[in-house]
Amino acid sequence: MQPPDDKQYIFDKTENVNRLLRGFYIVCGILFALDFILHRHISHDWEHLPGFYAAFGFVACVLLVLVAKEMRKVLMRKEDYYDVDE
Repeated sequence: MQPPDDKQYIFDKTENVNRLLRGFYIVCGILFALDFILHRHISHDWEHLPGFYAAFGFVACVLLVLVAKEMRKVLMRKEDYYDVDE
């Protein structure tokens, strides 16, 4: 048995995780604010809604996860699927 690894990684400290999350929130806020400033070349009326692309991306991501969870039930194999019984 090997001794425990005392090496500290960058995301072992909670303040680094909090900084990363804060950075993500700031970037998301800036991109959402730019949605009101930048001109978009749209082809459908619902694309005029503020934050449409953010909401669409969030809903699409959630649906992807839910569909993948259901696909797992169909596609999953037993743990010993590749073991050869001789």
